[in-house]
Amino acid sequence: MNINEYISSGIIESYVLGLASAEERAEFEKLCKEYPELVVARNAFELSLEKQAFENAPQSPASAREGFMNFINQESLASKSKIITMENSTSGKSSGPRWLAAASVILLLVAGYFAYQFYNQTKELKNANRDLEAKLKTSDSVLNRIAEEKKVMSDPKVTVVNLVGLAKAPASSASIYWDSTSANVWLLVKNLPQLPSDKQYQLWAIIEGKPKNLGLFDPQAENKVMLKMNNTQKADAFAITIENRGNTGGPNLEELQTMGKPKL
Repeated sequence: MNINEYISSGIIESYVLGLASAEERAEFEKLCKEYPELVVARNAFELSLEKQAFENAPQSPASAREGFMNFINQESLASKSKIITMENSTSGKSSGPRWLAAASVILLLVAGYFAYQFYNQTKELKNANRDLEAKLKTSDSVLNRIAEEKKVMSDPKVTVVNLVGLAKAPASSASIYWDSTSANVWLLVKNLPQLPSDKQYQLWAIIEGKPKNLGLFDPQAENKVMLKMNNTQKADAFAITIENRGNTGGPNLEELQTMGKPKL
């Protein structure tokens, strides 16, 4: 048995405060004979409870103390013997209020301890549930995206256009999945380097020598992610350029990265 884990399980607190079951108490008392450190930990907890009880015992109101002292003074005028009796009675019963105070503080400590434990466990469960929900949503999103991409790639109406790197970027590559009947265009990024924050890639459809904007995009860190672009019914070729972020003008042909023609 790992005695340290057993001590940290809260069994000492439950045993001392009378909250442990009969089986737990029997096991605890048996283990105390085998593990001296368990006895030390139990004694330490009992001492700490007693110390806190006495330190936090409520003080009687000043008016009550004053009335009590007046009563003693009046009785002292009657007879000396009564004073002695009063003192004996007082000293004999003085432990009662102290232990009542100790018991009330112990109950408060017990309630606080279990409330704190319950709060921490509830907080941990809520955090775990939030993490699980986030992971499930992410997994659902990924699965839905994969299913959509597979559907597009396997559609016989979809034409695949491979965009190869040009002299400016020979290692760059991408693929267009184009359904000319519905005009839907998807872009599969294969290899496009990351750009400065003020730059973006832009996809173009070349129609009778004129460029048509199919949308700006940022390459994903992992690449090989299919992006839905603007639709086009016609295209003699597709090309990708690097533009200023948010470009609203035409293509910068000096930054032409890839190009490809559909085989229709």
